[in-house]
Amino acid sequence: MDRPMEGVRVLEVAQFTFVPAAGAVLADWGADVIKVEHAETGDAQRGLVRVMGLEAISEGTTFHPIMEGPNRGKRSIGLALEKPEAIEVLYELARASDVFLTNFLPGARKRLGIEVDDIRAVNPDIIYVRGSGFGNRGPDALKGGYDSTAYWSRGGSAAGVTPPDSDTLIEMPSGAYGDSIGGMTIAGGIAAALYGRKTTGRTSVLDVSLLGVGAWATQYSVNQALMIGGPPPSRPPTKHGAPTNPLVGAYKTVDGRWLMLCMLQPGRYWPEFCRTAGRPELAVDERFDSAEKLMANAAEAAEIVAEIMASRPYDAWVEALSAGEGQWAPVQGPWDVANDAALRANDMIAKVVDAEGFDRELVTNPVQFDEKGVELTRAPQFAEHTDEILRELGRSDDQLIQLKIAGAVS
Repeated sequence: MDRPMEGVRVLEVAQFTFVPAAGAVLADWGADVIKVEHAETGDAQRGLVRVMGLEAISEGTTFHPIMEGPNRGKRSIGLALEKPEAIEVLYELARASDVFLTNFLPGARKRLGIEVDDIRAVNPDIIYVRGSGFGNRGPDALKGGYDSTAYWSRGGSAAGVTPPDSDTLIEMPSGAYGDSIGGMTIAGGIAAALYGRKTTGRTSVLDVSLLGVGAWATQYSVNQALMIGGPPPSRPPTKHGAPTNPLVGAYKTVDGRWLMLCMLQPGRYWPEFCRTAGRPELAVDERFDSAEKLMANAAEAAEIVAEIMASRPYDAWVEALSAGEGQWAPVQGPWDVANDAALRANDMIAKVVDAEGFDRELVTNPVQFDEKGVELTRAPQFAEHTDEILRELGRSDDQLIQLKIAGAVS
């Protein structure tokens, strides 16, 4: 497996998923990522035992998917950065690192001595990366944010998926949804900064916010609003299909599953769909026998498509549509995605051995090099590598004991 980040060291002072997810991607790519956790409390996300109403830890083991996903492949050291002995260890690690990665708020960074100037004082060439809720400047620079607030709600996605007449706001489809997307974004920025440092000799300070990532995700609608100088008009609701295309939209099968059609050229794909549906006469129906007529009578055609789709079970439609050229997709839940044939064929679900020695599986990051899947290693246990990392810095056993007595390390 090609590991293009081998030889790169990343020092991560961060918790939860946004920002740590970037470290996980870099570790997938071969970087040595050292995760700094507080010597007593660790990453606060370790305390999340229920997420979205479900148990977050595998019964009888320490396997914790919400920690494994954004932390696989790293080493963990426990440092109480408020203690001078610990901050000196951190500075030593920074001297030997290429990237410093954090999502601590400005007040905490200043109090702990991990601001840009502090880290650059010991390593002028380090790439300093800040992940934030709302950006490093402006009225909300000092505020914390989660993906449900900064990305999903404020970034436009929640409003975009919630019907105007809904009594409830549509929630994110998965835990750490925007965090995971944001982490991938940060990893890409770090790769660019490393390339820039190599080619120009200049180092960078990177800023990525959940709000910015959220706005990027909804940029089409935001750009439309900017173009017209106000909120875009609400699209007239259609029960089935798109306003001018019956082959775009979600349709329900007889057994209550959904399929998403996205055949953007209705004139091209209408005859094929009619044959697949066992209704070839619809292709020559005078209401639908040209692209122009089909678009003009899209609502009527969509009602017919809905009736046809509702006449067969999901599996039958998957088999039938798979034989055609038109674009469509099954609407899948988490278990379906976990077993998706394309993901499996492309090694996007990978094995990882947990701390107890059991084989597990995790979703990989979506980037592959040279058509090879990622080889995953598990996330570290809390402060699992403290002694190992300190010995790499030249600390003796006696010095380790003194640091632990002082409460500087765990």
